[in-house]
Amino acid sequence: MATDTSTSASGYVQPEVDVRALTEVLDGEYAGIRDLVRTNLATYASVLEEADELGVDEFRERVRELVVEMAATGQTGMGFPDEYGGGGDIGASIAAFETLAFGDLSVLVKVGVQFGLFGGAILHLGTARHHDAYLPDLITGKLMGCFAMTETGHGSNVQALGTVARYDAAAQEFVITTHGDQARKDYIGNAARHGELAVVFAQLEVGGESEGVHAFVVPIRVDGEVAPGVRIEDDGRKMGLNGVDNGRLLFDGVRVPREALLNRFADVTPEGGYESPIENPNRRFFTMLGTLVQGRVSVGGAGVNAAKVALAIATKYAVRRRQFEAASDSEEQLLLDYGLHQRRLLPLIARTYALHFAQDVVRTQLHEVFSGIKDDARARRQLESRAAGTKALGTWHATRVVQECREACGGAGYLAVNRFAALKADSDIFTTFEGDNHVLMQLVAKGLLTHYASEFEDLDQLGMVRYVTGLAVETVIEKTSVHKLLERVRDLLPGGDEWDQEAGLLDSEYHLAMLRYREEHMLAGVARRLKRGIDQKRNPGVVFSQVQDHVIAVAHAHVERLVLEAFVDRVRALPESGNKVALGLLCDLFALSTIEAGRAWFMEHGRLTVQRSKAISREVNGLCRKVRPLAVDLVDAWGIPPRMLRAPDLVG
Repeated sequence: MATDTSTSASGYVQPEVDVRALTEVLDGEYAGIRDLVRTNLATYASVLEEADELGVDEFRERVRELVVEMAATGQTGMGFPDEYGGGGDIGASIAAFETLAFGDLSVLVKVGVQFGLFGGAILHLGTARHHDAYLPDLITGKLMGCFAMTETGHGSNVQALGTVARYDAAAQEFVITTHGDQARKDYIGNAARHGELAVVFAQLEVGGESEGVHAFVVPIRVDGEVAPGVRIEDDGRKMGLNGVDNGRLLFDGVRVPREALLNRFADVTPEGGYESPIENPNRRFFTMLGTLVQGRVSVGGAGVNAAKVALAIATKYAVRRRQFEAASDSEEQLLLDYGLHQRRLLPLIARTYALHFAQDVVRTQLHEVFSGIKDDARARRQLESRAAGTKALGTWHATRVVQECREACGGAGYLAVNRFAALKADSDIFTTFEGDNHVLMQLVAKGLLTHYASEFEDLDQLGMVRYVTGLAVETVIEKTSVHKLLERVRDLLPGGDEWDQEAGLLDSEYHLAMLRYREEHMLAGVARRLKRGIDQKRNPGVVFSQVQDHVIAVAHAHVERLVLEAFVDRVRALPESGNKVALGLLCDLFALSTIEAGRAWFMEHGRLTVQRSKAISREVNGLCRKVRPLAVDLVDAWGIPPRMLRAPDLVG
């Protein structure tokens, strides 16, 4: 239903939202695959109830059945080559995964493990011999597998993994061994029940020499029984996602043939010679990990869509639930008519739209790189950095949104039947899988500090410090153009002592200049602090540790700037319409609420006066009042299947 056009006493004309047309804007070129996923979600909506009603073992089996049934529709295989039964479209595969997040998140994660992690590793790290052997059955779900990277004692530090794969030249086999409990593969999806194969990441040893981490295809079950030399333990009940059979894997001298090595980037000859087209070990390692970046892109998009579900439920509840009279002779007032409730929900809707458009950008970059449209070293580095930052902001946003929306629905939000219990429990892990968000933000900052240098792949934490401190700080500042940005911010401010504090606040160029200034100023500050520490002959590791708070801050500022740019670009590209006006309001609300949230920094650095800071808060309140009549249409435009809004006490 479109919003009625109305004119306020001040002359403000309320835009009319065309929900169907706005959904088309949001779905973009992948409307077809998104609609297929929506149809499948509606067909299998009973899983939302089954998640509460079934025991762990029964629910795991139900989730596996649904994943296989969805695979038969083609939705889960879009990223695989046509010749193996896939769809040959990486972008479509990400769009399908994002949309699947409207439903049960155990199903989502099971799909991600099977087709994204396990399948993605076979596809991107293997060669034709692996593709021919595994992809056809993998794509249909007939062959279930695991992605065995994480270890109990080695989380984000993948280069330090303790599992070892020693090459036995006489037998032409690799011998996979877990050296102690700290090296056991842990939290591995599909391991506890359904996996037959695992892509195992291990330290490769050839002729007594360590060649670093490589990936191997290892059978963990044969005819349904645990394979010889393999030990499998069930991780048991988790905080959420109990439809996914996470487990631990340990290997006691498990032998696999030489061909089990996923050999796209390195191989071992039958005689025991190590060969790789990438001579530098660090660059080889980061190149290998870079091929797995689609997992981060997928999880970031899934987080944003989980947030949409929470916001849709809370917004619809807020236009049904009444509480307290506005006046003694009136009926009780709707929750969303209260200014505070608008403040709680509407900036989150605006930020969700902003993150949606930012996700569009990173998905497109991923598609171009992996489809060979724009695949060079610089494009891959930019993709890895942007994927890391977008994933972090998207999943942090999901955690915040689910909690705020649960609270906004009061006691009804606490009932399991109204979805928040599952949303909260199932999405919480998004902030730490596919990379802990704080570690990912350090990756973003590393890219900024090295300015996507050609040495990027070769730099570990200490190398990055040495690289940056080898530059003149003035060079870093010149690259950031911080002084030009300062002038731009000043140009956008009205002059004189009597100027209108609200003037210019709705100028997107002002918003962009403010966020760019913050980012560049922070970046120059980090460079100064790093250089000062090294000039004082202090240990590079200690220096970096002491500036980590600043490193995370500059990465956060950088990604927020990218998100705003994506939103502004998308709005500007739209033809004139009520939808463009509505999205413009949301874009302004996102920008100003972001500046407002960071106003302490802007005031500390002379970019905001007290008066203008107050004016921004007034403008945010005003934008919330303008967005309020559009709120239901804006969440309806996300196209969440009604059966996924399983909240009878909240939305009917």
